[in-house]
Amino acid sequence: MAEKPGTLDLIEEITRNDGTKYFEIGNMVHNGRAELAAERGYIKQVRILKLNIPHSQNVIKYERFINEHYEMQDESMDHWEEWKRNAEMDELVSAIMAENHVG
Repeated sequence: MAEKPGTLDLIEEITRNDGTKYFEIGNMVHNGRAELAAERGYIKQVRILKLNIPHSQNVIKYERFINEHYEMQDESMDHWEEWKRNAEMDELVSAIMAENHVG
């Protein structure tokens, strides 16, 4: 059975293979999967920008969205699954970045 992403507690910067970057609110498991994806060439790189971010109302709302819509990729992945967001979730991520003084 696939695992839900769970508690989100860090901010990552992920660089796609085309060189564009995006920010993600993840956790250590997500970061480990992104590192593995980079090793396999599915993305260029991932780096942690901030660890142990506060579990604010914005993080809780975003976490709920991610856990309702996505499963954590396992180690047998054959691609990188970017967590696509709607406009409301983009606003939440921007707010999380601002409240953590990142970006």
